Amino acid sequence: MTGKKFIVITSINPPTEAIAKFAALRDYTVVVVGDKKTPLFWHHPGVHFLDVETQQRDYESFSAAIPFNQYCRKMMGYLYAIDNDAAVIVDTDDDNLPYDDWRFPPLTGIFPQLPADNGFVNIYAYYTQHNIWPRGLPLNYVKSREPASPVTNTCHVGVWQGLVDLDPDVDAVYRLVAKHPDDFKFDAASDIVLNDGTFTPFNSQNTMFTRSCFGLLYLPVTVTFRFTDILRGLVAQPIMAMYGLHLGVTKATVYQLRNPHDLMDDFKDEINLYLYPETVIDTVQRVISSSHTMLRNLHLAYQALVEENVVEPAEMG
Repeated sequence: MTGKKFIVITSINPPTEAIAKFAALRDYTVVVVGDKKTPLFWHHPGVHFLDVETQQRDYESFSAAIPFNQYCRKMMGYLYAIDNDAAVIVDTDDDNLPYDDWRFPPLTGIFPQLPADNGFVNIYAYYTQHNIWPRGLPLNYVKSREPASPVTNTCHVGVWQGLVDLDPDVDAVYRLVAKHPDDFKFDAASDIVLNDGTFTPFNSQNTMFTRSCFGLLYLPVTVTFRFTDILRGLVAQPIMAMYGLHLGVTKATVYQLRNPHDLMDDFKDEINLYLYPETVIDTVQRVISSSHTMLRNLHLAYQALVEENVVEPAEMG
C-alpha cells in the first residue's frame, strides 16, 4: 500500500492529552481541523492545524457549504489528507487516547466473519458480557445477544472500527438508564468482519478508512451531531458490499476521557438515530447498483434519503 497515513481530528479545545499521544506516533500525520470556537493560535508540535482562514482559502466552495461550529467541518481535514496522498485516513476525537499498542489490522486477510443476511447485530456482544450496545443500534435489538458464530474467511475490509474502553460509544438511552462501571473495558476478543446483509453501526471515534472508501467519509450536514457519523456508517455498509468490501471491528485500542455532555441534549439529538436505521439500510439497498461508481451510489443513496425525510433537501447542495 503506497501513500501516507493520516489521523484527522476536529477540536474546539486547547491541545489535549489525546492529541499529544497521537502526535507522537511516527507513522502518522495528525491533522486538527479548527472551527470558530477553537482557541486562537492553536498549536501543538507535530500536528498540522487547519485554521478557518486556511479552510476558506484552500477549499473555498466546500468550506462555504459546511456550517461553522459543526462537527461536519472535520471533512476539511479529509480533503487535506486526500490532497496530500493519503492511503488511509483515521477518524478520531480529541478525548480518545490511544493505548501503546494502538493499530489496525490488515485490510485483507483471514478473519472470523459473521454470516451474511443477519440484519442488525449488536457487535458489542462479541466483546463483553455487559448489557451494552453501540450508538445507532435500533432499540429493538438491544436485548439480543450475539448471532451465529463467525466462520473464518478471506476478507477485504474497507473500514476498520476500533472499540473504545472506559466510556465507549453508546447512546443517551444507555447513559441515562444503565449502570455503567467506571473502569469498563471490552474483552480482548478476535477481530470480526461483517458479511453482506449484516450490519452494525460504526462511528468516527477510532475508525480507519482505506483509500478505496474515501468517498464514503462524507458526513451529512443536515442531521444532528449525534446522528451524522452513524448515518454515514449506515449508508457506507451496503455500498461497500457492492464492491466486495466490508466493515471490520477490532478490539479496543483507545480509551475515552469523555468531554462534557448534557445527556438530555444528546437524547434530543439522537431521536432520528432511534427511528431511522432500518429505513436507511432498506433505502440504500434499494437504490444502489454495482454498475455504478461508489460516488454515484453515494449520491443516489442521499437522494433517496431526502425522499424518505431522513436528510433535508439541502443535503444535495
